[in-house]
Amino acid sequence: VKGAFTGAVATKAGKFQAAIGGTLFLDEIGEMPLQLQVKLLRALQEKVVYKVGDNRGEPVDIRVVAATNKVLEDEVKKNTFREDLYYRLNVVTLKLPPLRELGEDVVVLGRFFLQKYAREFSSKARGFTPSATVSMRKYG
Repeated sequence: VKGAFTGAVATKAGKFQAAIGGTLFLDEIGEMPLQLQVKLLRALQEKVVYKVGDNRGEPVDIRVVAATNKVLEDEVKKNTFREDLYYRLNVVTLKLPPLRELGEDVVVLGRFFLQKYAREFSSKARGFTPSATVSMRKYG
């Protein structure tokens, strides 16, 4: 909100407003401070957000996808992640193994992405050197 704090010269949409009707991606949510977790939980429960300096809430209709490299169940036990927020977010869980655990699949994925981006960027790259393939297999 314009004038809400020093330097606020224009009203600007926040991340929630920008995601209305779509999806908001929250990366590394396990690193979020507890004070911010409270605000996020309130916004998710009430489906309303408040701009800084404004007491009128704005309804938001969004989906939230969150990612972390932490085990949030452990963070809840350590009281570094709110249990109520954990259950609010934990509707569907996808656990993706790290690349170092994929073995030969790393090479398959590498070839897929090489072909995809070679086409997209009109590159002449067509494959990996034998040493690059060996390095991918040894990764991890």
